[in-house]
Amino acid sequence: MPTGREIAQLCGVSVATVSRVFNQPETVNEETRQRVLRVAKELDYRPNESARALSTKQSTMIGLVWDTDHRRPGWRHPYLQDLLIGLKSALSAHGYHLLMLATSGDAREVGASLADPVGYVNMTRRHHLGGLVLIDSGSDAEAFGTFAQSGVPCVALDVAVEGPRATYVTSDNAGGARMATLHLAGLGHSRIATITGPPGNEPSDARVAGYRAALREAGLAPREDYVVSGDFYRASGIAAMQRLLALDEPPTAVFTASDEMAVGALLAARAAGLQVPRDLALVGFDDIEIASVVDPALTTVSQDKPGFGVAAAKAIMAMITGAGREEPVVLPTRLVVRQSCGS
Repeated sequence: MPTGREIAQLCGVSVATVSRVFNQPETVNEETRQRVLRVAKELDYRPNESARALSTKQSTMIGLVWDTDHRRPGWRHPYLQDLLIGLKSALSAHGYHLLMLATSGDAREVGASLADPVGYVNMTRRHHLGGLVLIDSGSDAEAFGTFAQSGVPCVALDVAVEGPRATYVTSDNAGGARMATLHLAGLGHSRIATITGPPGNEPSDARVAGYRAALREAGLAPREDYVVSGDFYRASGIAAMQRLLALDEPPTAVFTASDEMAVGALLAARAAGLQVPRDLALVGFDDIEIASVVDPALTTVSQDKPGFGVAAAKAIMAMITGAGREEPVVLPTRLVVRQSCGS
C-alpha cells in the first residue's frame, strides 16, 4: 500500500498538499487535485482514516450502539440482520462506514455500557465519530434519550427519540397490524387472537394497538385471553400458541407480531393435530426469508428493510453536513398474501 509521502513525490507536491486533496479539496487548485487523484487511483492509495479524523476533527465512521450481549437475543433476529445490511449499504453510498461500538458484555474494555450512555457519548467525541445509529435490544429506550440530548447526530431505529440533532426511523406498525387483522376478519373469522412482542417495546405496542383498532372496525368484541405476549422469537410463538389452543374457545385465526413467532405458532398447531389454514389461519409480520419458504407460506406484513437503511443514512448525513434535523420517518407497510390464511 503506497503512502501519502510516496504519492507526493510522484506528483511533485508536498505531503500536506496530498492531505488537503483528500481532506480539504477546495483549498487545492484543480490541476493539482486531479493529478493527485489520478496517481492515487492508479496505485490504489487510500488515505488513513485515523489521520483524517485527527486533521478534520471528523471521521467517516458512524457508531452503531446495539447491545449484543449473549443474554439478549436481539442481534440474532433475521429482520435486524436484513436491516443492518441495508443500513451499511446506504452509508457506504455516502462514503461512510458502520462501526459497532462495545456493549455491556465488554464494557470494561472501553468504559462504556448502555447503563452508562455518557460513556458512549464521550467515546464518540473522543474518536470524532460522525454520529450514532441506535438499535434497541429490548430495554434501551431510556439510555437512547441521553444520546438524543447529547448533541451528537443520532438516528434511532424503532425508538422514538427527541433531541437537537436526533431523529428516528420506524415502520407503520399499527397500520400493518390493522391490515393483517382486517384481512382475517374479511375471510370470515370472528375469533381472532394475537401473539404480541414484549410489552413496552414500541413496535410491539403499536402492533397491538393496530390489532385492537381492526377488531373495533370489524365490529368484533375484544377478548383479553386472545392477547398473549411473546418476545418476537420462535420459542415464544410455540408457547403462546399452546396457550391459545388450550382455551375453551380457541381462536380460528392468529395475527402474530413477527414471522419468527408465526413459524412457532405453526409448529404448535401441527403438533396439536391442526392443519393451517384449514383449521387455523396465520398472519405474521416482517416478511423475512423464512416466511416465503415455510409450508404453507406465510401471509405477512412486509416492512421496507432497504428503506430503513436509506432513510437512516439520509437523516444522519443531513445532521452531519448541517443541512438540518430530519423529521421522524414512518415507512409504509404492505400485506403480502400467501397460503397460511387460505382464500
